Amino acid sequence: MLLSGYGLELLKEHAKVKRLNTDLLFPGKVRDDAFIDLRTVFENAVTRAEIENFKWHNLRHTFASYLAMNGASLAELANALGHKTLAMVMRYAHLTDGHLCNVVASMNQKIFG
Repeated sequence: MLLSGYGLELLKEHAKVKRLNTDLLFPGKVRDDAFIDLRTVFENAVTRAEIENFKWHNLRHTFASYLAMNGASLAELANALGHKTLAMVMRYAHLTDGHLCNVVASMNQKIFG
């Protein structure tokens, strides 16, 4: 997976202050050769923020939906998500009603002026 933009810049900043005794990007606090459990950190943050019914896996759906709403093709979505079938891609790429309305309005504008 390629990373670019703001996310890449954040990781570059993080790399400037990373620990020298490990090659891991996010090493654990107890052992230098074990990575930090990001899922637990995420779940604790969701709990502290009092967000209900939001799971780690929802981030995958959000990623796919944002890619789709920004014009990614189904092949690009499948590649980014690691899916081999269109059916699986469609499970993850949820478009918002607002986005679908904009697509229809754009089509109407192009056809009818």
